[in-house]
Amino acid sequence: MQVVYRAHNLIDAHLARHVLEDAEIPAFVFGENLLGAAGELPLFGVLRVCVPDPYLAQAGAALAEAGLAGDGLREAAADPISGDEPGLQPA
Repeated sequence: MQVVYRAHNLIDAHLARHVLEDAEIPAFVFGENLLGAAGELPLFGVLRVCVPDPYLAQAGAALAEAGLAGDGLREAAADPISGDEPGLQPA
């Protein structure tokens, strides 16, 4: 699974998911159940829309066509939860 879009809110996440599903790309929203834990988690970056690896290029094109690719793909590369940067480690 690859993150193709980072949503700022639940409506934004489901909008991206529906755009992908309309393009016949299986998409999943992760972090939806974590929204109630705002005191324990970061305020942003919790909602992610993911697709299976083989659909990554198609997903980027579908989101770009819908005008959603800018934020999501740039932010997915700078995922603070992935542990890519040494200063940001999951708790």
